Amino acid sequence: MVNLIWVMMILIGIVYALFNGTLEQVTQGIFESADQAIGLVIQLMSVLIFWLGIMKIAEKAHILKALSSFFRPLIARLFPELPKDHPVIGYILSNITANLFGLGNAATPMGIKAMEEMQALNQLKDRASRSMITFLALNTSGLTLIPTTVIAIRMKYESIAPTEIVGTTIIATVISTISALLLDRFFYYRSVGRE
Repeated sequence: MVNLIWVMMILIGIVYALFNGTLEQVTQGIFESADQAIGLVIQLMSVLIFWLGIMKIAEKAHILKALSSFFRPLIARLFPELPKDHPVIGYILSNITANLFGLGNAATPMGIKAMEEMQALNQLKDRASRSMITFLALNTSGLTLIPTTVIAIRMKYESIAPTEIVGTTIIATVISTISALLLDRFFYYRSVGRE
């Protein structure tokens, strides 16, 4: 559906430019934007590759294992219906760790795998389980310590201080994560009270 909306917006814009006499500016804008998009993708790829390399080093140095051990009690409390030694816990922890470092693209495959594992454990296949809803709320709120993608974009456009947003990002994502978890618990206990 979103693809259809984008295609319609592009077609309406081109038809409007054709009747308005600005088709040349639209064509020029398309090619300039494509050039900027390629440059941005290359810039973001380099940052993503760097941080994925850091994550691999952290994994080899057992830092991720230590982080997993540190967060495991919290994860057990947030997802009480998941078995404690199930592989889904590892996927959830990997997803959260990648999000902490602002690696949304790297976190996505782990998030999808975590959802697949939770769906396999789900008794009611046509409804999301409590753990799935909690994970979605936690993942969407996106607790981030280092917003690497935003820093990369700011560097690409020659920001004077591309990392000055780190403090604000931490505050904003802590507030959004706490809010998401509180709302998740509120609606869960409210739905339990109705049954």
